[in-house]
Amino acid sequence: MSPSVTKLASVTMILAGALSVGGCATKGFVREQVATVNQRVDSLDARLQETDGTAKTALAEARAASGQAQNNGQRLEQLNARVDGIEQRLRENQQKRPRN
Repeated sequence: MSPSVTKLASVTMILAGALSVGGCATKGFVREQVATVNQRVDSLDARLQETDGTAKTALAEARAASGQAQNNGQRLEQLNARVDGIEQRLRENQQKRPRN
């Protein structure tokens, strides 16, 4: 081989090596990137926990309101039955009274 071809091959190998090494990430860079992602994940996890707590509280309140609504419905049915009985007695009393 001629000296210029050898020189060109050497330069090519050095450039290829330099380019391949430059593409590798250092441990510090990776740790920095992972730390940033971990912070975001932790923040989202905290928000998720807060949202989950809010949802559970809302569900408990909705269940309590549903139970109260059922109780109120039963009470209304009882009161309606009493009112119906009173109205019926009033009609019976009006029919028994002689008109003047």
